[in-house]
Amino acid sequence: MSSMHAVEITRHGAPEVLQLAQRPVPKPGTGEVLIKVVASGVNRPDVLQRQGKYAPPPGASDLPGLEVAGSLVEGDFGGDNPFGLQPGDAVCALLGGGGYAEYAVAPLAQCLPVPAGLSLIETAALPENFFTVWSNVFVRGRLGQGEGGAHESLLVQGGSGGIGVTAIQLARAFGHRVFATAGSAEKCAACERLGAELAINYRTQDFASEVKQATGDRGVDVILDNVAGDYVPRELDALAEGGRLVLIATMGGSRATIDAGQLMRRRLTLTGSTLRNRPVAFKAGLARQLHREVWPLLESGQVRPVIHTVLPAREAARAHALMESSAHIGKIMLAWDN
Repeated sequence: MSSMHAVEITRHGAPEVLQLAQRPVPKPGTGEVLIKVVASGVNRPDVLQRQGKYAPPPGASDLPGLEVAGSLVEGDFGGDNPFGLQPGDAVCALLGGGGYAEYAVAPLAQCLPVPAGLSLIETAALPENFFTVWSNVFVRGRLGQGEGGAHESLLVQGGSGGIGVTAIQLARAFGHRVFATAGSAEKCAACERLGAELAINYRTQDFASEVKQATGDRGVDVILDNVAGDYVPRELDALAEGGRLVLIATMGGSRATIDAGQLMRRRLTLTGSTLRNRPVAFKAGLARQLHREVWPLLESGQVRPVIHTVLPAREAARAHALMESSAHIGKIMLAWDN
């Protein structure tokens, strides 16, 4: 077990720059474990890294891939190990990179046991989206803890993607009203099947006016936004008094013009975060919260990963092309034949 197959970014560019290659099997360090990978999730940051727009953090693998599921092989099990994991256990893990490979290294504290009833492919679809949604909607966005009371409302921009389908289901499972935007009638219908009471086609409808009409002109308490740009001033208008806008990506541009007076008068919060560069201790805390609050929902079937397609890992370029087309609903997964 000295070498493995991995998908490399041979140069920055189109999906075709992803190529299957031979790499040495990585060695886990202090607090880390080696995972024999069964499946890897495909995410937008992987696409940005391939395009040269999102470099891996210092010390991380140059291979793309932020989440995997498989079995633990070896490593340091003597430190922070809240779930009592041992070699041979089936896990999923959040990574800083390196997930597009037959073996991957992860901090033990960022590994979670497979929820009862889920396959390894389904479980590999969890880490990146569930860590992100929990961190931004429930921790930073404080859904259910603001001026709207225990049962607040959430607007999810891009409700049919991996982040979106996760946010819709989790917010509904905790008793909140959920609205979503999507780019087609088919995607809007999918959002509503997952629990959104109203899905808005952003190509033909104005989300701010639709949300305000649906809430009796009150607006929503939290907005999860992966667009930014000119969406931001419209989102501030769509927020209720004391509402929170949480930015997690800038697909529409990183600059926006806002009315600072509106923020003050209506006690609005504009915030945002990225996850990949956060320290292990922060992600470990999220892992414990997810295991306590969300894993029971997965095991009961109240919340499920939504998988659009599973492709062989050698077809990673095809997976990225699909991701860039935005034709998918839910997650795109890569499977390893091992």
